[in-house]
Amino acid sequence: MSAASRGGNAVSALLRSSRRVCSQCARSSPRPAIPLTTRRYYAEQTTTTTTTTTETAAPKPPPPSPPPRKDISSEHSIIVPSQSDSAHYISAGIILTRAPLLTREPTPFEAAFYLYQKRLNERLAVPFRKNLYFRTDTASDLDWRIKVRERHGVPAKDIGRYNPRGRTAWNDEVLTGSPLSAPETIVEKLLADAETRVSEDGEEIAEEERVPVEKPMPRRTEADEKNDVRRLDRALDRTLYLVVKGKDGKWTFPAGRVDTSEALHETASRVLEQTAGVNMNTWMVGRVPVAHYVKRPSFGEGETAKTAPEKRGEKTFFLKGRIMAGQVDLTGNVRGVTDFQWLIKDELREVFATDYYHSIRNMVELR
Repeated sequence: MSAASRGGNAVSALLRSSRRVCSQCARSSPRPAIPLTTRRYYAEQTTTTTTTTTETAAPKPPPPSPPPRKDISSEHSIIVPSQSDSAHYISAGIILTRAPLLTREPTPFEAAFYLYQKRLNERLAVPFRKNLYFRTDTASDLDWRIKVRERHGVPAKDIGRYNPRGRTAWNDEVLTGSPLSAPETIVEKLLADAETRVSEDGEEIAEEERVPVEKPMPRRTEADEKNDVRRLDRALDRTLYLVVKGKDGKWTFPAGRVDTSEALHETASRVLEQTAGVNMNTWMVGRVPVAHYVKRPSFGEGETAKTAPEKRGEKTFFLKGRIMAGQVDLTGNVRGVTDFQWLIKDELREVFATDYYHSIRNMVELR
């Protein structure tokens, strides 16, 4: 409803209260100014009704004072609750991880798909023109001719005996599990093709006189062969997690009680230094917990069993950290840690307690 229509309705109501006028005449007649004194305000009405009783009524008590104004800075201040009245201790721990250093190995289907993509690219790409890369009758040109002859005229080095310009160019798919798509086969072909076949004088080098190309480092290290779980150079394609063995013989992440003057990330950093030493370059990813574990308190019997636990529980909040360099040193640790391990996701289930593992299993990486 617009302001004009509301004003018209108000004038019509005023005219109808004073004298009988039809609605058409009320709308067509000029709108008189409404005096302010005709309106009755609630304050005036209350004053007039209470003046007759003020002489006999008892004096009213003064209104209550307004609550004190809150300080904005105090609302955002950190309030640390006291742990003496709680049934749980508050602890903070760190899940220290080493990120993967290598990409994971492809599955047989992925390897076959990658080879199919290379063959499809050879079909769609412009034919290779060697005159743009090799000068005629040079050592590099002779070397190229020898290698292309061994590949049956195929310019690509890692697609097998496949001619993208022949009659069977449509048959560019490889069966799953074929040795042609295996990463080991592709590496061997690339290394063999990288060997020099022609000398600088233009003479072909015999096979026994060829200089072999240096091979890349293997994916499995010495620590993998020996199953040394204390070394960081194992399982290079997986994420490693630091676990420690306490006085009670249980494997857990490094954790400790939170002081009233500390935040969670400060306690986690202090516990890591007291447990694993200072010979590590670590980085705290954030100040927000990524997992938590609750150890329930134990209550006795009697009337005070529900209010006073016999043994207080513990709530542990874990923060995530990364190790960049260094190694754990248990010499002189003040937390009674006797052993440590760098384990992958699948190995955590074997060393952790069932309830402990179920509390942190959704936090671990996919690999």
